[in-house]
Amino acid sequence: MTLIDALDSNGNPIGIAKTKQEIHKEGLWHKAAHVWIYNSKEQILLQLRSKCKDSHPGLFDISAAGHVDSGESTETSAIREIKEEIGLNVNKDDLKLIGIRKVSKYHKEIDWQNNEIDYVYLLKFEGKIEELTFPDREVEALKWIPIEELIKELKDPKSLKKYVDHGDYYYFVIEQVRAALEN
Repeated sequence: MTLIDALDSNGNPIGIAKTKQEIHKEGLWHKAAHVWIYNSKEQILLQLRSKCKDSHPGLFDISAAGHVDSGESTETSAIREIKEEIGLNVNKDDLKLIGIRKVSKYHKEIDWQNNEIDYVYLLKFEGKIEELTFPDREVEALKWIPIEELIKELKDPKSLKKYVDHGDYYYFVIEQVRAALEN
């Protein structure tokens, strides 16, 4: 059973570790690692969440993401999630931290409160989707989407329904990917 460290609202551990279900049922603050994968063709890799996921099944989402296990660093969590979700081996030097964000959102469909501090990373990957695998079955498919196409889809209410509701977070990531491509 994997445990997650509970935090105060400033991200400091409070000395309690609980399961993912307990963390969400009790609305405790916790850490997550988000990895947005991009390439030099100005594309972002999105995952299609498995229909078996408890939240947002069958929607497009972050390239790889997950909760930070108790005692684990955010970088180690990011590396683990990339391997578990899409079968890609990376190291700490491949990741670029682009931000830390606090999210507090109630998910009525599953009756839990997500109070999360997200460590957001970029990872440049020039490979093909065919090189990637879905070892833990959390991901149903992957797709490269050109940034301009993603922006159009996010602005279209019908297309937007295919994506996890991250709001303006998508635009922050797009801006960061564009900046990384200029360097």
